[in-house]
Amino acid sequence: MTKSALIVWGGWDGHTPEQSARLVGAMLEEHGFAVEIEPTTEAFADAALGRFDLIIPAITMSRIEKEELTNLLAAVRAGSGLAGFHGLMCDSFRNEPDYQFMVGGQWVAHPGNIIDFTVNVTRADDPIMQGIEDFPYHSEQYYLHFDPSIEVLATTTFSGEYFEEIDGVVMPVVWKRRFGKGRVFHSTLGHVVDEFQVPQMRTIFERGALWAAR
Repeated sequence: MTKSALIVWGGWDGHTPEQSARLVGAMLEEHGFAVEIEPTTEAFADAALGRFDLIIPAITMSRIEKEELTNLLAAVRAGSGLAGFHGLMCDSFRNEPDYQFMVGGQWVAHPGNIIDFTVNVTRADDPIMQGIEDFPYHSEQYYLHFDPSIEVLATTTFSGEYFEEIDGVVMPVVWKRRFGKGRVFHSTLGHVVDEFQVPQMRTIFERGALWAAR
C-alpha cells in the first residue's frame, strides 16, 4: 500500500522553505510515497488530515489558526508521523506551546550565527544513526529549550566563544519521541536547502522521516 506524505511550507524565506520542501518531497517519492506539497497552514485544517502517514512542516515563525493546530495535534496523536528539520519545525509557531510540546524542543538562539561546530552521535546503535560517526558541520548551532523526555540521538557542545555563560553546554541536535500513537522526529540541521548536500545531514533526516511515517 502506498504511503502518503503532506509537506507544508511557508514563513521566513531565509530558510528556503519551498526549495527544501520540494527536495524533501522528491526524496520521499523515491521511497514510494505519494506526496502533497502545500504553501499554507490551511492544509492542516483538512478534516481528513489523519489519512497522511507522514506530515512535514517546513515553516519558520509564522502563525497557525487554533483549529488548524488542534487538527494537527489530533492527527499525530492518532498515528500520523511528524518529521522536520531546523527552524522549519522547531521554530514554526512561537505562540503555540501545544505545538512545541509535541515537537519536543523550541529554538531560542544560535550564538555566533553561521559557525563551525561538531555533531556528536550519542546513539550509534539506533538505526537512524547507524554507520554515522561524529562529523563537523558549518551552519547555525541551535540552542534550544527542550523536553527531557525526548530520545536524543546526537548532540553538540557549545564553546564559550560567542557567549561565555554556555561554555560546555551539551545540546540535542537530533531526537525522536512518541506523541500518542504518532512518531515525531527532528533534526536541527538544515538551515538552507544546500545543507542537504552534506551526506550525514541528508541521511539522518531521510532515515528519521521514514522512521516517523506510520
